[in-house]
Amino acid sequence: MAWSRARWRAVLLDLLERAGWSAGQVFVATLLAGGAATTAGNLPWKYALTLALSAAVSSAILTVIQYASHTTELGFWPDVIVRLGKTFLASLAASIAAAGVFDVTAFDWTAALNVAFLATLSALGKGLLARGNPNPPPGAAAPVPAQSSPSTLPTATYAEAIRA
Repeated sequence: MAWSRARWRAVLLDLLERAGWSAGQVFVATLLAGGAATTAGNLPWKYALTLALSAAVSSAILTVIQYASHTTELGFWPDVIVRLGKTFLASLAASIAAAGVFDVTAFDWTAALNVAFLATLSALGKGLLARGNPNPPPGAAAPVPAQSSPSTLPTATYAEAIRA
């Protein structure tokens, strides 16, 4: 079955949304992993930008693989778990790519895992915030529908992108 123009657009937007969030999460996580004692001038801006770009590319590749394997139409929690795994892997891959010549014995695993953990934690927060509150207080907005997702795309666009 041929994809429509609307489907291609929705998938491209989904790919950009996921890569953009991964880049932002890794960028912030890299800066936070630098510690609270550093000043703005001493933060690893160039390193953080390099990791963010690498994470965006890794996320895009992993998302293309997910689309190619037809594993995009998931419930909320399975989708969140897949996104967390992809964020962790994209962050770790970005740290390894930024290392230049990779030496498993000399690589700073602690820093790489710290950045990956912080990025994954922020991905969880983003997913939960994108879903909204499934049990709002009386008088508040209507409950979140069962088909809610951890995506920040408009619901119709995301539904078009992930449909089988």
